[in-house]
Amino acid sequence: MIVDLHTHSSESDGSLSPAQLVRRAAARGVGVLALTDHDTTAGVAEAQRVAAQLGVRLLPGVEISTDWEGTTLHVIGLNIDAANRALQAGLAHTREGRMERARAISRSLAKAGIDGALAGAMRQAGEVSSVSSLGRMHFARFLVALGCARTASGVFDHYMTKGKPGHVEHRWAPLDEVLAWIKGAGGQAVLAHPWRYGLRAGDQARLARALHDLGGDALELAPDDRRGRRARHHASMACPQGLNCSLGSDFHVPGEGHDLGIPGSRTSLAWAGIEGGSSDCSA
Repeated sequence: MIVDLHTHSSESDGSLSPAQLVRRAAARGVGVLALTDHDTTAGVAEAQRVAAQLGVRLLPGVEISTDWEGTTLHVIGLNIDAANRALQAGLAHTREGRMERARAISRSLAKAGIDGALAGAMRQAGEVSSVSSLGRMHFARFLVALGCARTASGVFDHYMTKGKPGHVEHRWAPLDEVLAWIKGAGGQAVLAHPWRYGLRAGDQARLARALHDLGGDALELAPDDRRGRRARHHASMACPQGLNCSLGSDFHVPGEGHDLGIPGSRTSLAWAGIEGGSSDCSA
């Protein structure tokens, strides 16, 4: 079975509508798909309608920004009740924080001689995302269009990292609170892309313990490195803590990053409530 438990649509910083995302996933043979837009569930209903028509199992999800000991993390909620009031209140508060950060990023870029960044990012986002889940990727695409870098990853390297003009410190809701939103909505909590946070090995291990102790369920493995050194490292952190391993592409845009679907990924199915899967990290 091909699964993908981490994807984004135009409701956050992806380029495809929820319907288009599901159709692309179906065309690529994905049998189980989670829509996990940043801090919003606005696209879930549309994705579910199209998934039912195409025979794809759609897991309602969300990816939430959170803070752990001063480090910004992303936690995915899978199989959530998108109508849960406490979850939606938390997401609304988080989106307000996104807009505050976006304005601060624009002011910081203006001081570096790059004017109109907020309006440019909102144009990149489109009408829906501009008022809901405006993120750094929208600024990155604006700066690429402006000629400041050739790729979005180049923008992050030269403008969005600490000490660079587009980097703005922002404190999100703490990890325990975000996990409570997800668990209260009946979902499973996954630490997204743990290799991206710049944590040392000892801090990664402490984070895995904290995730487990606070009710988290899984660590995500790199989609292009499931059997490699990085994947083995994170699997070795997950299993001793009683955590499972999750697989997802973190898909945003066709031709940018990993495409939809992780072949042969029976890992992460059983714990996510999907029959026929294995919860063994080595599967």
